[in-house]
Amino acid sequence: MGKPGTDALVFNKKTECFLCATFEYPVMKNVSEKTLFRQFKEFGRDLFLRGLISSHAGNMSARIGNRIHITGRGAMLGRLERGDIVSIDIGSDDRDAARGPSSEAPVHRAIYRETGALAIVHAHPPYATLLSITEDLLIPVDWEGSYFFKKIPVLMPGKRGGKKDAADMIGKGMKDHKAILVRGHGSFARGDTLEEAYMLTSSLEASAFFIYKGTFLRN
Repeated sequence: MGKPGTDALVFNKKTECFLCATFEYPVMKNVSEKTLFRQFKEFGRDLFLRGLISSHAGNMSARIGNRIHITGRGAMLGRLERGDIVSIDIGSDDRDAARGPSSEAPVHRAIYRETGALAIVHAHPPYATLLSITEDLLIPVDWEGSYFFKKIPVLMPGKRGGKKDAADMIGKGMKDHKAILVRGHGSFARGDTLEEAYMLTSSLEASAFFIYKGTFLRN
């Protein structure tokens, strides 16, 4: 994905690897406000057009220093405006935000606390979410998925524990995984850029499609 519209599986001369993606955007450090918004707008639109979210679903965030820039509550990722991006502290106080952040903000905070992530994408990929209802673990059968994931755990946060316990479970679950699924809910993917987190989300859905179709063909 070195340039929009090109294949992610390109030959990376630095790593001598055909499967190592090269990204258009640098890691989320010292990124200008204009560039940051362009990334949110581009990958939000890509998520919607790819069918990985419905009109008002999903959320994205990027961490720069101690600030998290996250899509606002009820934002349409496919039609983001500047006012749809909310800046909050990496702590638990959202009162400084002019608009309410996504309801998944506690999960994003937990992932940033537990990992070295600089960007997160939460989506509702149809095949992956469908498989998460019946499976406890997805093991990709395709080449790309096997390279990027090895396995994708399916987490099931308890309803009694509340949002904090659910967020903590997801955060800890992502320590050793770039992407996870929450049963019947959707996926979380982390990366050094929004582009990487988007790429992993789309790759996860492709792997889920192959698993689903492979099971259907065998039966």
